[in-house]
Amino acid sequence: MKDVSTRIEIVEGDITRQRVDAIVNAANSSLLGGGGVDGAIHRAAGPDLLAACRKVGGCPTGEAKLTHGYQLPAKWVIHTVGPIWRGGAYREEELLARCYLNSMQLAKEQALKTIAFSSISTGAYGFPVDRACRIALREIRGFLEHNELPVRVTVVCFDKLTHVHYLEALAEISHADQI
Repeated sequence: MKDVSTRIEIVEGDITRQRVDAIVNAANSSLLGGGGVDGAIHRAAGPDLLAACRKVGGCPTGEAKLTHGYQLPAKWVIHTVGPIWRGGAYREEELLARCYLNSMQLAKEQALKTIAFSSISTGAYGFPVDRACRIALREIRGFLEHNELPVRVTVVCFDKLTHVHYLEALAEISHADQI
């Protein structure tokens, strides 16, 4: 198994400032903006993003849609709708995994080389960060391994606690590879 963990970077910061081919927006199902990361991305991209999202016509939970980045440094925005955490008995983990898988698939189809993810569903949707980060890294890593893409992935954490959880999860994965 080829170690792809070296192509995954975890940073604390503002996803709207990432100079990558695409950023992944933790969107709501309307894709018309909202709070948190979604609202920040819409504000930074400008009104053309909202117009483009209106044409897309929404997105079901676990799926992903693509628009241009407009005024963002990123050329593209991949919008994915994460699950609202309701205790774990409503396929939340499966739906979150599909968010990452479907976003990576869109990146592959567009031949993107750099992609930055937000921490999907861990803000207002309440998904426990310690579980979400392991799902995210498992799916990103698995996709990179099975598709042998020359992609560099950055996970942009919006706060210090989320950043720490992701760093710990990545270290666990890297350590497991060395055993």
